[in-house]
Amino acid sequence: MIKIPVNVAVGILLKPNGDVLLGQRPAGKPYEGYWEFPGGKVEPDESILDALKREFVEELGIHILSAEAWCGVEYVYPHAHVRLHFYISRHWQGEPQSLEGQAFAWQGAVGVTPLLPATIPLLEWLDLERYATLPAMYTAPV
Repeated sequence: MIKIPVNVAVGILLKPNGDVLLGQRPAGKPYEGYWEFPGGKVEPDESILDALKREFVEELGIHILSAEAWCGVEYVYPHAHVRLHFYISRHWQGEPQSLEGQAFAWQGAVGVTPLLPATIPLLEWLDLERYATLPAMYTAPV
């Protein structure tokens, strides 16, 4: 049976030091206990960015002030075919809270496990993005 892809808006909150926020999938959902970037399904007639903003208010209690489209990935799980639309946000209002009962963790070098399978290949790409934008911490004397 062919599964129709479900559009999902996914947000990467990126702090100036390069840390990103990961959430742990709650009990009762597929892949419960796995870590992923926060986000959710895009509703009919909703833009991906609007879905991202809505999901972050609902799940985290924060308002995305700006976000840039980063990449798209399709992944077929046993339970669903998802089309993930990733955005990076460096500017938001509020401090993330767990409004839907899931755990959250700010990560530099990602140390939480297990990771949702679709998340794993993105971490290497993300390292190139986030560490390329960090200011130099040390300048060698001339």
